[in-house]
Amino acid sequence: MEETKELLRYAFQTDYEVTFPVSAPGSAGMEICFVNLVEFGDKVIICQNGVFGGRMKEIVDRCGGVAVLVSDTWGSAIDPDKVEEQLILHPDAKILAFVQAETSTGVLSDAKTLAEIGQRFGCLTIVDTVTSLGGSKLKVKDWNLDAVYSGSQKCISCIPGLAPVTFSSRAIAKIMQRKKPVQSWFLDLNLILGYWSSESKRTYHHTAPINTLYGLHESLLMLKEEGIENAWTRHAQNYQALKAGIEAMGLHFKVSEAQRLPQLNAIVIPTGVDDLTVRNRLLYEYSLEIGAGLGDLAGKIWRIGLMGYGSNQKNVLFCLEALNSILKDLGANITPDVCIDAATAAYEKQEAVELG
Repeated sequence: MEETKELLRYAFQTDYEVTFPVSAPGSAGMEICFVNLVEFGDKVIICQNGVFGGRMKEIVDRCGGVAVLVSDTWGSAIDPDKVEEQLILHPDAKILAFVQAETSTGVLSDAKTLAEIGQRFGCLTIVDTVTSLGGSKLKVKDWNLDAVYSGSQKCISCIPGLAPVTFSSRAIAKIMQRKKPVQSWFLDLNLILGYWSSESKRTYHHTAPINTLYGLHESLLMLKEEGIENAWTRHAQNYQALKAGIEAMGLHFKVSEAQRLPQLNAIVIPTGVDDLTVRNRLLYEYSLEIGAGLGDLAGKIWRIGLMGYGSNQKNVLFCLEALNSILKDLGANITPDVCIDAATAAYEKQEAVELG
């Protein structure tokens, strides 16, 4: 347990004492941050540019907090200027919450800048890093993030069922000063920390998913052996190769290049092509599953994940070849049989750069 906590600190790039995996999936990671930090009447600025910002609002409402939405178009990053405007309008806001890597749209927002704005206005920050932890640059301590949660099954490459979290001393101080108990017994940090606090003083809280914890421990060891910055680079390089192949076919990304999430690629479905037909054929003919669009983007995009162990050259080329074959067979308006050469050329270019 202590090794897992220390390895999670490395993954989060922090030294926060309160760092551990919640015995539940990433959604519980979101909930543990909000139910512990949001008290009745607390005003929370919530940035929404996809599905998961909406979930944040729902939890704040259930906590009795007052949610103030900062909305951006699905497929665009959170606009820091809009956040600052709302903080000026709501100087009594206690918390700023946002998603660094929006899984529903493939957008990467600037967590460092957003956190700096929140800090200037005296807000604690709650940050969703479910899809970014281990795949995109994330420096919890350097950026002074306060309550950060993730999931075990994305770029960490563990099985689902655990939610790594980390809390700053500022966040813990607010929790300790609550006027009323946390409304969730299972997710009450005051109780959970009795189990995760130290080797010699553990008190029973719940029956932990032991096998999953061993899996997380091994996944984190693999991440540390690779090196966190090497993992970030690998995800970016495989995205570049996928991008070369996708664009060579004549397909387009939903998200502008500067705001793209390397490990979650949102591809616009070509005109006249049925979303479900392509995904079903990929699944049953190639045993390859890609994601459908969610919410406002349902039926409009495909989401291609390149996460953790899955982010490798073999998978990139396999995905491109399968997609090329099916779209060609369907008579889609693409440039066929060029994607593999384009992706291979991207890998060769990367290798040449590395060799100097």
